[in-house]
Amino acid sequence: MPTIDRDGVRIFYQEAGSGEPILLSHGYSATSRMWQDQVEALRQHYRVITWDMRGHGQSDSPELLEAYSERHTVDDMAAILGACGVERAVIGGLSLGGVMSLAFHDAHPAMVRALMLFDTGPGFRNAEARQAWNDRTLQRADDLEKRGLAALGRSDEIRLGEHRSADGLARAARGMMTQTDDHLIRSLPNIAVPTLVLVGADDTNVLAATDYMAAKIAGATKMVIPQAGHAANLHQPAAFNRAVTDFLTGLPAD
Repeated sequence: MPTIDRDGVRIFYQEAGSGEPILLSHGYSATSRMWQDQVEALRQHYRVITWDMRGHGQSDSPELLEAYSERHTVDDMAAILGACGVERAVIGGLSLGGVMSLAFHDAHPAMVRALMLFDTGPGFRNAEARQAWNDRTLQRADDLEKRGLAALGRSDEIRLGEHRSADGLARAARGMMTQTDDHLIRSLPNIAVPTLVLVGADDTNVLAATDYMAAKIAGATKMVIPQAGHAANLHQPAAFNRAVTDFLTGLPAD
């Protein structure tokens, strides 16, 4: 099982295929298994790297809350690329994975060949909206601590993953999903790489956020997948893969 050691925290990742590298990050309480259809579709022409965030799947769940944060996640992503010998990659993610992809670009713009943002948003500019999000996130963490993995439910992206620690997922919610400011919103006009903003037509919670990102990121490509919800890659894999492949093949020569 390929892992990297991040100060005693083992982070699981996998590689498939060869060619231009793509790093895909999953959503909260999902795992790298949610990308299996995309790996199969892309591996013939691309080097696809997937991974499990700390607290998720086959990665470790450190006991200290301080070990979970946007900064730790971004550093995990950079360390995985380093372990793979990759200096620059297409960076993509769904939901929380999309948030972390934005954060990765903000921290390491020179390492980003292009961005793919799926069913995600850049956070909240309004402090009250941000606090409401944080309150819901902390309630989700409380529920995981009280009821264990049964609190996850059976949504499509969750159903594909297997987790070892409900407490790890709770700490990931507290440390990685909660938001303190609007720095990612403010970073959007600074994105100068080709960007795909994709959303399921039925993912009503992030439709406005994806419109906003597509408007703020110069030259962004916006794609809406019909009859798809928050896990657009699972609900309509053929349409999702076609949109991703069209975007990738249209990238200018590096």
